[in-house]
Amino acid sequence: MSDRTVVEAGPGAEPRANGRGILIAVMAFAVFSGTDALVKVLAIGVSAPQVTFMVTLIALVALVAYAAATGQLRLLLPRHPGLAFLRALFLAADTILIHYAFSVLPLAEAYLLAFLTPLLVALMGFLLLGERLSGLAWIGVVVGFAGVAVALKPGLVVLNLGHLAALASAVFFALSLILLRRTKAQESDMALVASLLLVLTPVALAVAMTTGKVVPIDLTQMGLVILAGLLLLGGHALLVRAFRVGEASVVSASQYSQIIWGCIYGFVLFAAPIELHTLLGAAMIAVSGWLVLQ
Repeated sequence: MSDRTVVEAGPGAEPRANGRGILIAVMAFAVFSGTDALVKVLAIGVSAPQVTFMVTLIALVALVAYAAATGQLRLLLPRHPGLAFLRALFLAADTILIHYAFSVLPLAEAYLLAFLTPLLVALMGFLLLGERLSGLAWIGVVVGFAGVAVALKPGLVVLNLGHLAALASAVFFALSLILLRRTKAQESDMALVASLLLVLTPVALAVAMTTGKVVPIDLTQMGLVILAGLLLLGGHALLVRAFRVGEASVVSASQYSQIIWGCIYGFVLFAAPIELHTLLGAAMIAVSGWLVLQ
């Protein structure tokens, strides 16, 4: 991770910066997909909140160890703690909810609802920040929600709490991205990641203890937890960097790349079929994201 402070790109970001931001974001979401697949594997025998706690704890320990080894411990402390920890709280809620969704839904199905994030960012920008949306952008919003309807086939697919959790996670993730756009330029990448892990670890533990489903794990599961924790840390570090380099509205559309990984991991690890209506709905959502950017 870089210890340099980079000003978040504004509406006038150069195309080269946006291209670099998109590339970093695609890498981030590929790494996140690996984490998500491991979380789903672990959730077969362990409750989702416990998995979240263990994975986040590993990521936090790894981050502190890296900072200590490189003499950058001071960069873990946010200069604007109020904004940093509010964003962390939104991301903590997002992580707990989406991990629960992964435990009860196919990866691709959970991703489809998570794909509403770019549309929600546009809507929140309009409602909360007074940003203008073009006529094409409004059409994109409608097409996006229609794409979710096509992919999930309401009435044929039984909707459950997993779908609600995935939708709620998209809302919290969108709120965190709105806040990231308002993050002070003086805030380091490491502080943004550290604040998330510092909030998520105790929150996930509290949820796990409340559910009363904390169980011991074996060495194989521990290995998967360590790998998932390292991937989680890497994914968040890349995502923060991507949103520093490129425009938020452009970079956020890179999230659609996760449907490819979701289908691959779902098929290879869980024998989940790749269905036509899922791909059609995902394509509609991707088109809607492109329209919103116009």
